[in-house]
Amino acid sequence: MKPVIFGLSGPTLTPDERAFFRDCDPAGYIMFKRNCVDRAQLRALTDDLRALSGRDDLPILIDQEGGRVSRMQPPEWPAFPAGAAFDALYDVAPISAMEAARVNARAIGLTLAEVGINVDALPLLDVRTPDTHPAIGDRALGADPMRVASLGRSVIDGLREGGVVGIVKHMPGQGRAVVDSHHDLPVVDTSDEELATDLRPFERLKNAPMAMTGHIMFPVWDTERCVTMSPSIIADIIRGRIGFDGLLMSDDLDMKALSGEVSDRAVACVEAGCDIALNCWGRMDEMIAIATALPEITVIGAERLARAMATIAPVTDFSALPDLIAKRDALLALA
Repeated sequence: MKPVIFGLSGPTLTPDERAFFRDCDPAGYIMFKRNCVDRAQLRALTDDLRALSGRDDLPILIDQEGGRVSRMQPPEWPAFPAGAAFDALYDVAPISAMEAARVNARAIGLTLAEVGINVDALPLLDVRTPDTHPAIGDRALGADPMRVASLGRSVIDGLREGGVVGIVKHMPGQGRAVVDSHHDLPVVDTSDEELATDLRPFERLKNAPMAMTGHIMFPVWDTERCVTMSPSIIADIIRGRIGFDGLLMSDDLDMKALSGEVSDRAVACVEAGCDIALNCWGRMDEMIAIATALPEITVIGAERLARAMATIAPVTDFSALPDLIAKRDALLALA
């Protein structure tokens, strides 16, 4: 198994993709809007991927946060609110906000599980600041680290109840970034003492099954490399200080925060300590180069992947979805 998660070019596997994926055996796949037409099509696609891999617990990911980051969209699928909605409710009713976040996440989980998707890149544990770039913006769960941790835990619990593994992101915190890592490399030049605030939600949720790095540079910890490429930050901050021992994957390696060939980026992030490299765009030439350059997944990486996927059980009853959405809406109306 190669330590990489690949995207697909469209709503069905092409003959070239089928042959390539069969040969290289990536750790998993990620879905985007281009892959999501309707329920029948998406379920057929995920079933096809599982049959091809021979793994019932094959991780199939998506970014279904709610708000502007929603790959599965209405009218085929329900709309879900962004993280800021739960932050606003927390101001007036913290317990209700946590329950709203949980039932909303369970509803998301059921929506995904119905079409064979079992991993969601949620929750964001980035602590918002007055200068947080809009790329994070209303996706964040708040400006207080303990609030973010409480709501984040509710999201992970709700997703698990819906048959889906959650990914905490963007470790060790992207709330201080003032540029968008899709386009530029954020450099957060602040003190270790200040950054301790950003770490707290991740410390509280250190037992999460999966996490995703942020492509961010913290000169106080590494003057040369961003988190995804930094052996010292991954070992000392993520694995050490935060204490995270789950599956660690990179953010998308095609982001312009990074430089060099994508295959070199994939090797560098795995050598730095990421268990899995993430390549989202389904470009065959890039995927072939990455698969050729990467070694097999490490023993500990494979163990972390299996452990993460074992935290969920298959869901077959999706009838609770309307009631969950109604309960969420009633709770959010309190704000």
